[in-house]
Amino acid sequence: MRLLVIRTSAMGDVALTTPVLKGMREQFPEVEMVLLTRPGFKPFFSSNAGLQLFTTDFKDRHKGIWGLICLFKDIKMEHKIDYVVDLHDVLRSKFLRFFFRLTGVPAAVIDKGRIEKKSLITGKKKIRLKHSVERYCDVFSKAGFPVTPSKDNWIVPAPDKILKAEFLDEMRGFLNIGVAPYAKHKLKIWPESSIIKLMELISATYKIKIWLFGGKEDFEKLTSLQAKIPGSTNLAGKLNLDEELTFMSKLDLMISMDSSNMHMAALVGTKVISIWGGTDPLAGFSAWMQPDNFSIRIAVEELDCRPCTIYGKGKTRNDFACMKLLTPELVFNRIDKLVLSILNKK
Repeated sequence: MRLLVIRTSAMGDVALTTPVLKGMREQFPEVEMVLLTRPGFKPFFSSNAGLQLFTTDFKDRHKGIWGLICLFKDIKMEHKIDYVVDLHDVLRSKFLRFFFRLTGVPAAVIDKGRIEKKSLITGKKKIRLKHSVERYCDVFSKAGFPVTPSKDNWIVPAPDKILKAEFLDEMRGFLNIGVAPYAKHKLKIWPESSIIKLMELISATYKIKIWLFGGKEDFEKLTSLQAKIPGSTNLAGKLNLDEELTFMSKLDLMISMDSSNMHMAALVGTKVISIWGGTDPLAGFSAWMQPDNFSIRIAVEELDCRPCTIYGKGKTRNDFACMKLLTPELVFNRIDKLVLSILNKK
């Protein structure tokens, strides 16, 4: 039996497939899996022995409807697929499912819970929804494989030697804290002044080294932020994904918005404090296997307009209360208890 598993974006959602795919390899070793994803995401799966990757080229060869037909033919030429497991359910994956069904290959599709999520943001039902990882498991169950997520080692980073020695030298003797202050959408971003104040509070209490994470598009903003935070280093654009994952695994703590950095740090085994504004862990996108009190947000009972968005798109209240009510002092008090437990274990 060979499964074609489809998940091509976004980065955090692709990373969250790793607990399930590892679980499949452990619990159903006889099942072969071909993962269709983007080439840039290969480092997420390098330690998953037996998982075969088929990478897309949506900018050229696999662009548009004729490109999808070409992608279907490319997959068919290289692999005999017995079942399609669609963890994405977007237009591209719908076309691929259709093509495979024409050749007699059945498919199982993710239920994204769109109605439940709409009820959550309209305030009709403020209840915790299934996590994305659980939804992925459900798709495999539909295909006949009742998998449970692997317990650990979801993403195993590359060896330390890929990091520059200067980085490893700088980390010694410090409490190393990663900070990922930005996200794709405004409703997920804590005010910069709050980040700066939080770093001041932590620096006044502990001997720390601050590492700033973000994409290449964040380089200029992070360079400006670095100048305002003593003892910080901007890593944006300096590391490839392999190096970034390895670096994250060396951190004592990651502080992140609701972003792919949050997911990546958690999946390499690092403790993650996440800060939430317009979005909420209730929607099922929290950092995997992190305690609920590591997700810092204003409770929906205190601010009933939360969450106002599932993915971060939308309009904020004029006062942006969900983020501005999260004071640096409030966040520091939560982090302080966690840092003390980290130090006691060192």
